[in-house]
Amino acid sequence: MESFALLIAATLNAGTVLAIAGLGLLINERAGVLNLGAEGMMLVAAIAGFATAVHTGSDLLAFAAGMAAGGLMAAVFGGMVIWLNTNQYASGLALSLFGTGFSAFAGIKYTQEKLGDRMKFEIPGLADIPFIGPALFKQHPMVYLAIALAFALAWFLYRSRAGLVLRAVGESPDSAHALGYPVRRIRLLAVVVGGALCGLAGAYVSVIYTPLWVEGMIAGKGWIALALTTFATWRPARVLLGAYLFGGVTMLQFHLQGEGVQIASQWLSMLPYLATVVVLVLISRNATWIRVNMPASLGKPFFPGS
Repeated sequence: MESFALLIAATLNAGTVLAIAGLGLLINERAGVLNLGAEGMMLVAAIAGFATAVHTGSDLLAFAAGMAAGGLMAAVFGGMVIWLNTNQYASGLALSLFGTGFSAFAGIKYTQEKLGDRMKFEIPGLADIPFIGPALFKQHPMVYLAIALAFALAWFLYRSRAGLVLRAVGESPDSAHALGYPVRRIRLLAVVVGGALCGLAGAYVSVIYTPLWVEGMIAGKGWIALALTTFATWRPARVLLGAYLFGGVTMLQFHLQGEGVQIASQWLSMLPYLATVVVLVLISRNATWIRVNMPASLGKPFFPGS
């Protein structure tokens, strides 16, 4: 039971990275912008957050630096695809490639750096409950923030006027423009906020999840977060559920190795990516279901007055 509780705790920790990044990408896509640069943004944010933590010793400043790095890269991407009408797919891939190369260059001198001992968190009283305490109530505050963020975003999208406007911009930008809403500015704001959340996820990886810097340490999490939005049919609560599903698959490989299960490590390492492919294949079997839930203008440029 103790090992199972630890598996649940590790699942929540691993899923938090995917949840925060996935929610950020969901905001982008709800506004009609497809950003394939999540991997690059998370890598740049990871080195920005880690470097800030090394020099200041403050996790909060590290998270802020990661969000700033992600938001800045997203702003550049947004300016290109929203105002210059460049191809969103090509621009996103270029952003990912740039982030991968830049983070590797900027992180050279930090490969030998180490952060101090990480602070332990627990909720007094609840953390002492057998099984449930170690599984749920000894998590970093960012885990609970991710859960709160998912429900807050769901309320924003479906219960607030601003959320309705954001969804209108993603579904029918021409109609929103005709009603007087600044479609391009709304899309840019959504892209920057989404990039900042991807940056927060990247900083969490290098500062808390694995407190060190290694080139390419995001290891495909940006792509999995991108797949999560489709898996979740662009709904925040489902993004959260999917993030913990993939987080559980990721942690399962270490749990099985610890239990002495005789499976080649290469097979275990590919489980998260295999699960991503399987889920996307199953979802794609019903093209109508995807088409009904997908924002109508996703990936398409907007030309005012067209």
